Amino acid sequence: MHIQQTKGNLLGLLTILSWSCLALFTVYSGKIPPFELLTISFCVASLIGLIMLKKQKRVFKELFKIPLQAYFIGVIGLFGYHFFYFLAIKNAPAVEANLINYLWPLLIVIFSSFLPNERLKWFHILGTLLALSGAFLLVLKDGSLQFDMKYILGYSFALIAALLWSSYSVISKTLTHIPTFAVTGFCIVTAFFSAIAHLIFEQIYIPTFFEFFAAIMLGLGPVGGAFYLWDFALKNADIKLLGSLAYLAPLLSTLILVLVGISKMTITITIACILIVLGSLISSKQYLKLFKNLFFKS
Repeated sequence: MHIQQTKGNLLGLLTILSWSCLALFTVYSGKIPPFELLTISFCVASLIGLIMLKKQKRVFKELFKIPLQAYFIGVIGLFGYHFFYFLAIKNAPAVEANLINYLWPLLIVIFSSFLPNERLKWFHILGTLLALSGAFLLVLKDGSLQFDMKYILGYSFALIAALLWSSYSVISKTLTHIPTFAVTGFCIVTAFFSAIAHLIFEQIYIPTFFEFFAAIMLGLGPVGGAFYLWDFALKNADIKLLGSLAYLAPLLSTLILVLVGISKMTITITIACILIVLGSLISSKQYLKLFKNLFFKS
């Protein structure tokens, strides 16, 4: 395996680990309205990008040299996904909306088969479906699942969110000529649009110190810094593997909530853990074989 692909796979996994903190910091962000929270987080993400530009000895005006097509794709991915996800949560029960939203890793695996030199193999499909089943259990937990047609608008928004994020991820795989620092520009524009959405849909809220700290942490990790890692991973890693491993995020997120006492461990969560881990291992079949050859040579 190419060293760059190995690095991409590892950074992709690191991104997924970062996303596992999303629920925790969102809970701790308290009463901050969603779009205000996004504005704060993407401002932090933009700052990360500007620091990265300086470390790479680049200047801000280089962001203006990024093609408009790349900006369109990036902003649709970052802002569009979150915009429609929040609309989904507001217009449909959270359980059903989240379940539809968690189709995005499966869609990444499916869409990636249309990329040049990419082949969808049986273990990618089986692993992803097992992981999807586990995510289904995590979202469902001990509640009931009823798709009521009166929430069709919310369900549609959730599906659009899943389609936008999976499409952004797969298309990014083809944009290897666009440097990762371009994500800085995407984050700046997304912060701007989030602020506008906040002013239109929400009332300004003054967060407490603890809530503001949680928002900063979101920007440093799952809703900010993680996007730079994800961009590099998408352009260099095995995208089908990333799609399958992405289901580790809701699993680890749930386990973190259990560890801090916000949620309780149940049989359902345990079964979900087994399915997601099993699915991820099956999807990683070829890489497990590689690591075995690397570290257990006779």
